[in-house]
Amino acid sequence: MLRLRAYAQLVRLPNVFTALADIGLGGLAAGALTADAPPAVWQTFGFLLLASACLYCSGMVWNDIFDLEQDQLERPFRPLPSGKIQRAQAVRLAGGLLALGLVFAGLAGWDGERLRWTPFVLAGILAGLILLYDGALKRTWLGPVGMGACRFFNVLLGLSVTAGPFGTWGLVLALAVGTYIAGVTWFARTEAGTSDKEGLTAAAFVMLAGLVLAIPLPAFTAERQAPVRTSILFVPLLVAYGFALGIPVSRAIQHPSPARVQAAVKMAVLGLIVFDAILATGLAGEWGLVLLVLLPPALYLGRWLYST
Repeated sequence: MLRLRAYAQLVRLPNVFTALADIGLGGLAAGALTADAPPAVWQTFGFLLLASACLYCSGMVWNDIFDLEQDQLERPFRPLPSGKIQRAQAVRLAGGLLALGLVFAGLAGWDGERLRWTPFVLAGILAGLILLYDGALKRTWLGPVGMGACRFFNVLLGLSVTAGPFGTWGLVLALAVGTYIAGVTWFARTEAGTSDKEGLTAAAFVMLAGLVLAIPLPAFTAERQAPVRTSILFVPLLVAYGFALGIPVSRAIQHPSPARVQAAVKMAVLGLIVFDAILATGLAGEWGLVLLVLLPPALYLGRWLYST
């Protein structure tokens, strides 16, 4: 049981649900996940969920592999520096998950007769970005941009559930999520120590920019193939989420202790599920709130496993 918990910590199991929420957002936004959707669409959606989960977990493992020396000093309780999991085992796990993610993406594009390359290509780009971020970008000023790009392509991966083009609306949707996560990543850069107030403030504004980018989303859907069902709750929920997230973020900026910054980061990361659900209401109506079913397991697991 302790070994299973160590692996769950290594892959940041609570956060996997945020990756699934991105795929759900893409599927709902594309208009593919409807009551009368053919079985093939749900099969494709299932493979995309598996692909995203594997790629995300792989990224978390690669993160700890590349951070091993730093974690030995700052986070010795984590699975690799504590010796609960050996580095060689982690490398095999990370590589295997990355390969599985690509396989599932390939299966998502196969309809029994022909192969659509879009899911596989997007998964390949995402895999490359994961390795680039973990291996090179993370400690540079491009780190938040790299992580934002990962989420950008994860949303596009969800949109690939259908064969139709993404259009401007799809790019704006993915950009809103990517910008938000870029801000969260910036906010979390120095969470292990005392953070800089100015840096935290700038990161908070980037998170806010992601929310603001989402507001005009329904206006970009003229070329969208599926009908647009924007819920009247879309903007009020978006504003409410901004205020709810602003409370822990403001507290962390005022007193940037590791505990407060990490609490704000945890809420912002798991809050992506809520953000995705709100974005989905902008294109799929109240049905977008179905993504909130991913929040309880993420919060429950988050009580026992760290998320940052």
